[in-house]
Amino acid sequence: MSAGSPPAHSERLVSLDVFRGMTIAGMILVNNPGTWSHIYAPLRHADWHGWTFTDLIFPFFLFIVGVAMAISFPRRVAQGDTRSGMLLHTLRRSAILFALGLFLSGFPFFDLSTLRIPGVLQRIALCYFFAAVAVIYARRSAQVALVASLLLGYWALMTWVPVPGFGAGNLDSEGNLAAYCDRALLQGHLWKPTWDPEGALSTLPAIATTLLGVFAGVWLGSAAQPENKTFRLALAGAAGMAAGTLWGLWFPINKNLWTSSYVLFTGGMAAVVLAACYWVIDVRGWRRWAQPFVVYGMNAIAVFVASGLIARLLGVLRVTMPDGRSVAWKTWIFEQMFAPLASPINASLLFALAYVLSWLGVMWLLSWRRIFIKI
Repeated sequence: MSAGSPPAHSERLVSLDVFRGMTIAGMILVNNPGTWSHIYAPLRHADWHGWTFTDLIFPFFLFIVGVAMAISFPRRVAQGDTRSGMLLHTLRRSAILFALGLFLSGFPFFDLSTLRIPGVLQRIALCYFFAAVAVIYARRSAQVALVASLLLGYWALMTWVPVPGFGAGNLDSEGNLAAYCDRALLQGHLWKPTWDPEGALSTLPAIATTLLGVFAGVWLGSAAQPENKTFRLALAGAAGMAAGTLWGLWFPINKNLWTSSYVLFTGGMAAVVLAACYWVIDVRGWRRWAQPFVVYGMNAIAVFVASGLIARLLGVLRVTMPDGRSVAWKTWIFEQMFAPLASPINASLLFALAYVLSWLGVMWLLSWRRIFIKI
């Protein structure tokens, strides 16, 4: 990692920083309720098929990774970087992200016998690496063909290949092919005993999500008029949402399985949101309202990791309550500071919002000191 000043505003797509900041703030919000017993429905993942606000956050971030790649790689080429140099840079960044994910999974006890190997940062690392290889070495037409192959191939595998004891086309939590692969490869190192939402096979369509972001970034980096860019990106996004919804009739939208319909639907929605941010911020110049999200977006991975580590500590360290109970610090903070203020569900939301705002303060201090942690 390194710390330093970012490029000047003129070299950055500020709307992308805002979109990234919104997404990271959303991640922290949904990951840190005051109590998991009281959460508003949009701040929960869908039980299985279907989607909520929370199910949009991770694919949005992978889409953003692709957009950033499409903007930064041509700049590196213009600065004289070679393909091999870019590949080594990509490999280094991916390895660091994967290692950070493993560290976050194990913290603070690091029991290697049960360490969860898949995870959010691990999937980001893999998707970034394989999408980057495609961007570095393949033509745009080959990249489009790769996305189609990943989506159609994953659909065929999940619906046609029989799973021992369950048959073909079973899409429940244990009988699907992705869960079977996870059990075969990573038994004992999964989020659930028999499956993982960031498992091995379902990473393939997640790579396609990242490449959809690449296509959006290429378009935003083109010489077309800003109004034209906005309109076509929003139109493509709407088409993706429609296609994903239609495909979902046969291959349901499902975040845990990262189904092909989910890729198209969430990628389309990400394009629409990015188009709106681009129009408001980079075309119209209305930026002041978005500064908190810029601050979050400039240190996105750092705040995700740091907030996760502190959340783990708050859940592990204990304090004795006046009634003699030994509870986690998080429980103590929630019951003493937030529970008296509102109903349980609103108090839980207030805790999550306070946690987001606390980290905004930390990131604002880093931004003010011109400290930007890069990987």
